[in-house]
Amino acid sequence: MKNICDWDNCKEIGDFKAPLEKDNSKNYRWLCEDHIKEFNKKWNYFEGMTQSEFENFLKSDLTWHRPTQEFSSSDNFFNILWNNALNDKFKFFENKNTKNFKYNGFKLCQKDRDAFKIMDLQIDAEWPEIQKKFKTLVKKFHPDKHSGNKKYEDKLKKITLAYSHLKMIMTK
Repeated sequence: MKNICDWDNCKEIGDFKAPLEKDNSKNYRWLCEDHIKEFNKKWNYFEGMTQSEFENFLKSDLTWHRPTQEFSSSDNFFNILWNNALNDKFKFFENKNTKNFKYNGFKLCQKDRDAFKIMDLQIDAEWPEIQKKFKTLVKKFHPDKHSGNKKYEDKLKKITLAYSHLKMIMTK
């Protein structure tokens, strides 16, 4: 079924959608090619907005009009990923002799120890050594070096998360 152009006194086929409102709703009308061109020349999404409304729209558009979260937020993507990445359900990394390890006076939790283990570092490694090891591991496991192999990509994600975690505890 063909749509007739919704422009006054036009009998052409309406093949093009034109919005009725500025709210990105699904409400639209059908226009022919000549009238859609005319409509588009006159269309101004921002018409009627104040300067501050316009600026707020542009700022919100940077994040696709979705709310942003602080990096330290508990529901932040990286926090969730990190918490799940080192979930040692089968206790592979658990070592009964390392329960009371401390670093700079802070008692290390299991996640802290796992981060050292993932990066193949000793628990007493200093920050410059951790940075050097991270650079080496990034070069070694970068997916571009391995034709985009998913295994290396996943390994690099865990290494990056471990490094981020160690950076957080080292800079306390």
